Amino acid sequence: MGAQPETTLTSSADAAPVETSSMARAAALIAAGNVASRVLGLARETVIANLFGATGLVSAFRVAQIIPTMLYDLLVGGMVSSALVPVFSEQAERDRAGLWHLASLILSLAVVVLGVIVLLIELATPQIAFLMAGGFEPELLAATARLMRLTTPAVLFLSLSGIITGLLYALKRFALPAFTAAVFNAVIVATALMGALIWGWGIEALAVGLLLGAILQVALQLPGLRDARLRLVFDLRHPALRRIGKLYLPVILGLVISQIAIALDRNLASRTGEQSIAWMQFATTIIQFPLGLISAAISLAILPTLSRLASVGGDALNDFMDTLAAGLRLVLVLTIPAAVALFVMAQPVVALLFQHGDFTGFDTQQTALALRLYLFGLTFAAIDQPLIFAFYARQNTLTPALVGLLGVGFYLVAALLPSLARPMQMTDLVLANSVQLTGHALVMLWLVNRLAPLRGRGLESTTFKAIAASAAMGLLLWLTLPVLQAQLPADNLINEVALVALLSLAGGGIYLLGLYLLRSQELTLLFSLLQRFAPKHNR
Repeated sequence: MGAQPETTLTSSADAAPVETSSMARAAALIAAGNVASRVLGLARETVIANLFGATGLVSAFRVAQIIPTMLYDLLVGGMVSSALVPVFSEQAERDRAGLWHLASLILSLAVVVLGVIVLLIELATPQIAFLMAGGFEPELLAATARLMRLTTPAVLFLSLSGIITGLLYALKRFALPAFTAAVFNAVIVATALMGALIWGWGIEALAVGLLLGAILQVALQLPGLRDARLRLVFDLRHPALRRIGKLYLPVILGLVISQIAIALDRNLASRTGEQSIAWMQFATTIIQFPLGLISAAISLAILPTLSRLASVGGDALNDFMDTLAAGLRLVLVLTIPAAVALFVMAQPVVALLFQHGDFTGFDTQQTALALRLYLFGLTFAAIDQPLIFAFYARQNTLTPALVGLLGVGFYLVAALLPSLARPMQMTDLVLANSVQLTGHALVMLWLVNRLAPLRGRGLESTTFKAIAASAAMGLLLWLTLPVLQAQLPADNLINEVALVALLSLAGGGIYLLGLYLLRSQELTLLFSLLQRFAPKHNR
């Protein structure tokens, strides 16, 4: 449903050349910021559900929220990791004064260019709102345009924050940028609560919170630039501009394709009912947890090794494929049980997170339905990211972009085909998203196999064992759920927490037991990873 700014900023840390010990500390900081961001992001969605439910106005805010996020991703977000950090880092090694000059130039151009873009969008918000959500009723479409006017200026501050993040990463100052996304979500939560409960604001509280969160992302990072010598500079002949453009050009193609897909998804969803976008976004929030904490983390962990092996060439191809296969096995052994558990536990999980305040039982049913349909594509989406990173490691950004275009074709066929016989429904779009993710992953898997075969590297065995253990876990959860629901009726928060916690513990235990009985090698790796993060006591 659209990339968040924090994803791009997090990935850019890998571009900073640091020593092993420094990299470990930086990775720990970024990981902590990522976890904090996702927890606060979940809190943000819970607050939205509590205060505003899953109404048409929430759908209108979701559409208005896309504009600054989409523009940030296209204009700056992808540039941070692909171009800004490498160029800033190189300049920082050679000449600190030159770095300040280049940073001043980039920031100055960003202010001018983005200022003009914001002004144009403000003047054309009714037309843009119609393009994004033409299926809304006129009153809801007007509300969407009103919210869009509040959220659009956030793109300027999100972009300035992204550029500053790239600069701080190049200077090997990781602490402040690691928590920008967490601050962004925290400000939205605080503003929504105070605006709605104290000042009596409506849905506008979310839009104001988004803008304030973007502004505070910039403010948070300014202390990290205490020694910077920044000024207004316009030097369009600076050689670094051409290099940044050359590095970013292949990346932007993929971003354009992904943003077109998001816009299509929102427009079609607006034609299936005013609450559809809200239900889909709440379900997407849950899906993003395993994707962000499993697939993204493992992909980033193997990327440096893949890049090094790709640069060696020759006999290193076999080691390259072994490393990729190891990452894929770990993704599979963690994602398959997450998909099965969430499928069985969809209703109590959604109820625990969102069914409070104005979020009704019917909203829970519809969100759980969307969640279950999204889960069909979860495992494929999870393995897709390491496959994409395998091409990035080989400095091939064009192939994933072209496959992304093919994925949009998969989506459109799957989404529009049912509407030939009946009106389009929300479930058509959710299933179409799963078809898109599945098709994209299978094509990427086929292309990777053309480099060298993945067969014989343990993927088949790991997949079978993960499915078998997950099936046993799913059966236990399915049999246990009605028994526990009878003992813990969902009439208070304590019972809801206890239900989900007990199911999670029981399911996790059965799954680990299943892996142990099946003698899964990945189980040993999981325990070794856990021991790394366990507290060490001096004897």
